[in-house]
Amino acid sequence: MKIWISFILTYLWVVSQVFAQPLPRIELANQYHENILISDYLVSEKFDGVRAIWDGQSLRTKGGHKIAAPAWFLAPLGTSPLDGELWSGYGQFAFVSKVVRSKQSTDEQWRRVQYLIFDSPNKTQAFVERYQSYKAEVLEMGAEHIKAVTQWQFYNNQQLNEYYQQVLSHQGEGVMLHQKSALHVAGRSDRVLKYKPFQDAEAVVVGYSPGRGKYTGMMGALKVVNEQGVPFKIGTGFSDELRNNPPPIGAQITYRHQGFTKYGKPRFARFLRVRPIL
Repeated sequence: MKIWISFILTYLWVVSQVFAQPLPRIELANQYHENILISDYLVSEKFDGVRAIWDGQSLRTKGGHKIAAPAWFLAPLGTSPLDGELWSGYGQFAFVSKVVRSKQSTDEQWRRVQYLIFDSPNKTQAFVERYQSYKAEVLEMGAEHIKAVTQWQFYNNQQLNEYYQQVLSHQGEGVMLHQKSALHVAGRSDRVLKYKPFQDAEAVVVGYSPGRGKYTGMMGALKVVNEQGVPFKIGTGFSDELRNNPPPIGAQITYRHQGFTKYGKPRFARFLRVRPIL
């Protein structure tokens, strides 16, 4: 009984520390589902980088933390709000995450980073109009490291899936669907959908289960809690090095899964990586 009380208290403390910070005023994507009209959406590639919001004065993460980008990197940006991804190429998330988190990152490192703009948030324009706005703004900047993400128009599931497979074939993460007529409203809804080979999400480490068999003396599974407050365990996806030195309690991790059980727990959850709190 004491063990469970300790676990619950740890869980409540960690959740209060990690998820207490108010969400920024950004749009968040639901999972793609087929009962939508494809022609109502514009479609773009989803880039696996660090979300970055330009508020007209500073560049911030989705957690509201100021990004210490060099002056030359920020100089072309105007006063209009922009939303996008800091990206360094396929398979380079760890690198760009490190650059963004550090206040000592060099110009040489930042020159490997691009700011990929996918929205120009305002409350009066539909997304199809905001797309034209950010395209024109990026073109006027004329900066090599700032690029406008192309939005494509498709009319049926076959066209969407052909593009989706094309993105995956060059190691892309998946695609995003933005409802053309939607105004910018903060929060998660079907105005924005993400279409990926698997679902992923974040959770916070609250404890460990000991390993058995060949993992005796190592971590067997992480005890975690997700953003919905659901506790569960993740026991796959770890290297031996991580099992010997698991992420600390309070660390935020990314995991993949295949939907949910009837109890709301992620099915076949698998560890992907430690995700710095940004």
